[in-house]
Amino acid sequence: MLQIIKNQIHGIEAILANVWFGFPSSSMKVIGVTGTDGKTTTTELIYHILNTAGKKVSEISTVKAVINGEVFDTGFHVTTPSAFSLQRFFSLAKKGGTEFMVLETTSHALDQARTAGIKFDIAVITNVSHEHLDYHRTFDNYLKTKAKIIKKVRFAVLNADDKNFTKLASQTSGIITFGLKKADVNPTNISYETSLIGEFNTYNILAAVAVARLYNIDDSTIKEAIKSFKGIKGRMEEVKTSRNFRIFIDFAHKINALENALKTIKSIAKNRIIIVFGSAGLRDQVKRPIMGKIAGKLADISILTAEDPRTEDVRDIISSIAQGAKVYAKETNKRKHGRDIVDGLHYFYRIPDRQEAINFAIRVLAKKDDIVLITGKGHEKSMCYGKKEYPWDEFKAVEKSLRG
Repeated sequence: MLQIIKNQIHGIEAILANVWFGFPSSSMKVIGVTGTDGKTTTTELIYHILNTAGKKVSEISTVKAVINGEVFDTGFHVTTPSAFSLQRFFSLAKKGGTEFMVLETTSHALDQARTAGIKFDIAVITNVSHEHLDYHRTFDNYLKTKAKIIKKVRFAVLNADDKNFTKLASQTSGIITFGLKKADVNPTNISYETSLIGEFNTYNILAAVAVARLYNIDDSTIKEAIKSFKGIKGRMEEVKTSRNFRIFIDFAHKINALENALKTIKSIAKNRIIIVFGSAGLRDQVKRPIMGKIAGKLADISILTAEDPRTEDVRDIISSIAQGAKVYAKETNKRKHGRDIVDGLHYFYRIPDRQEAINFAIRVLAKKDDIVLITGKGHEKSMCYGKKEYPWDEFKAVEKSLRG
C-alpha cells in the first residue's frame, strides 16, 4: 500500500515536471528500451546507428546522457533519472533540435511512473528474466511492469526467443520481432561485422537493427554503424595488459547476465576462468545463491567479494552466494595462495575486500592463458558501504593490482 501511494506521488511529480518544461518529449520520436539485460548496450547501439545515419538524436542511458552531442553524468547507481531530471534533459534536447530520443527505461521507473507524460513511439523489450523481486515481489508483477512500456506504442520490438514473448505480445500490437532464428530480424537477413563478443550482444544488435529499419535506415548505414561501434565502458571490456593472461571487466550483476558473461568467456578461454564477483546489499536476496551456483559451475575459480553491501554485512552476503557456489565448487583458503588448486576441479574463496579480491585473482592465481573476469561494477564510480558512497573505479583497481 505504501509503495502504491509513493508511486502515485511519483506520477504527480512526473506530470508536474512535464507541465513545468512544456511537455518537451512531444516534439520528438522517443524510443524506450527496457528489459532485464542488454538495455544499455541496445540503447547505445540505437543511438549510434541513428547518429551515423545523420539524424538529430539524443540519448539517456545508465552510462550517460548525450543531449545534442553534449555528455552529462546521470549519477550513482541510476538508470532512469527522476522525473524532473528526465524532463530537464528532454527540454535541453528540444532546444537543440533533437528529433529522436533513445531512453533506457527501468522497471522501477515504469512502476513509479517517472516516465508519465512521455509518449513512446517505439518500445524495445530486450528480454525478461528473474530480477528486482525484492521490489516487485513476484515475477508476474515484474513482467506486468515491463509490459507497461508497450501498451500504447506505434511499434513494439520484442525478443522472439524470450520465454515470455507470448505473454508480452498479448499486451500490444504492431509487433516487430528479433531473434536468432524465426524472427523479423535475424542473422540470416542482416550480416555485419562487430567487435562485440557473446550471443547476448547478437540479440542487442538485432534489436537495434529492428528499430533502425522501422525508421527506414538503410542496411549499409546500419552495417557501417555496427562495425564502428566500440562497445560501452565496463561492458565485457578487456583490460589491455602485457601479462600472459587476459582480464575482462563486465557490469553483469544479475542472474542471466552473469551466466551469459561466463558462457561468453568460456567460448574464448584457452585455460581457466577466474571470476571475481559479489551481490548488492539490500537488493534481491533470492538471486545470491543462484549466482553462486552459476559461477561455481561455469568458472574454475570463484572469488566472492563486496559489491555495494550498503547496510548489510558483506560477510553475510558472501555466505548467501557461497550456498550456491558449494554445489559445484569446493571452498578453499586464500592463505594457501592457490597451491591447493587442482586443474579440472572448481573452487571458491571468500575475500570481502574487493581490491584484495582483485589482487588475489591477478597477482596470485592467474597464470598463462587464464581469463580473469571481474563483474558487478563495470563503469560505476562508487561503492556503497552503509549509506555512504565511496569512490571506486574497477579499472583503476585492476591497474593498481597489475602494478603490484
